[in-house]
Parts: sequence; structure tokens; C-alpha cells
Amino acid sequence: MGAGKTTLGWALSKILNFKFYDLDWYIETRMHKTIAQIFEERGEDGFRIIERNMLHEVAEFENVIIACGGGTPCFFDNMEYLNKQGETIYMNATADIICQHLNISRNVRPLLKDKSEDEVKVFVKKQIEERDIYYKQAKHIIKVHLMDNRKKINAMAKQLISIIEMSRKALPTIEKNNK
Repeated sequence: MGAGKTTLGWALSKILNFKFYDLDWYIETRMHKTIAQIFEERGEDGFRIIERNMLHEVAEFENVIIACGGGTPCFFDNMEYLNKQGETIYMNATADIICQHLNISRNVRPLLKDKSEDEVKVFVKKQIEERDIYYKQAKHIIKVHLMDNRKKINAMAKQLISIIEMSRKALPTIEKNNK
């Protein structure tokens, strides 16, 4: 939540000419309801079931970049499934960076509704602590800095592409050495 997954996902999709899916947007489109409405009607457990089903649907498409919700990797076998489907990235951002991104985006998020700025920061820190164990299962981890302009966003996207390309080049060597 607020690390910049959607922002970076869009930038990557443009550079790589891949289709981009924000999982929350995809869910809203398919369900004809906002995430907040789904949370209100079905609770978090009901939402997470829908989220898992939609994740499996989108992940079957070819040449796609998916920006998952912040909680997606933390439920069911979602992180394991994502790792089997393709490249996964943990966008490791501090609570301060996340709060700055949340202020820039101005999106109302169900888990942040009715919270003051201080309460949001405490909540974000707690979420990072609780979710970190799942996020660290990603194939790639990048440190996220403030992405408040196009130049910074594109630089981070290019850095990420380089990291993935280097790991793919190293893979055949690792596999040969293990035989």
C-alpha cells in the first residue's frame, strides 16, 4: 500500500510493451463495485477470496505486469503462486516514503478510512512489520525512494529491468553448477 506498485507497474509496462493490470482495479471492474464496497459487504475475508480468484485469472495472461494490493502476498498461497508464475518484486519502502506516496495519490483506501495522519503512519509501520515476512519471499527486492516525478519513476523502472535481466542471465550458470 503506497510503495508505488501501480506507478512503477505502468512505467514498466510502457518500457516493456506489456499489458498492465492493477489487481484492485481489475477486481473493481469485474465485480462492478469499489474495493471499499466489497470490504463493507463481504468483510476482509470475503474480499481476500475474491482477490485470490482474480489474481489467478490475471496471472494466467501472457506478458503482463500485475500490481497486487499490499495484502495480496499475505493470504492463502498467493506469494508462492506468484513466484511460480513469473518474476516477483518486493518494493521495500519505509513508512515515511509510503505515507508521502499516499499523500501524493490521494486515493481513499478502505484500511485507512477515518484515520488521522499520525494514525496512518502507525498503521503503515505495523503493516510493514506484519507483511515483511511474506514480501521477502519475492524473487527480487528493491529499495524504494520517493517517486514524485516521471524521471525518478523511469529510473527506478530501468533499474528493476536491469536487476531482472541480470538474474535471468545468471540462472543458466547456477543450473549448470547444480547438475
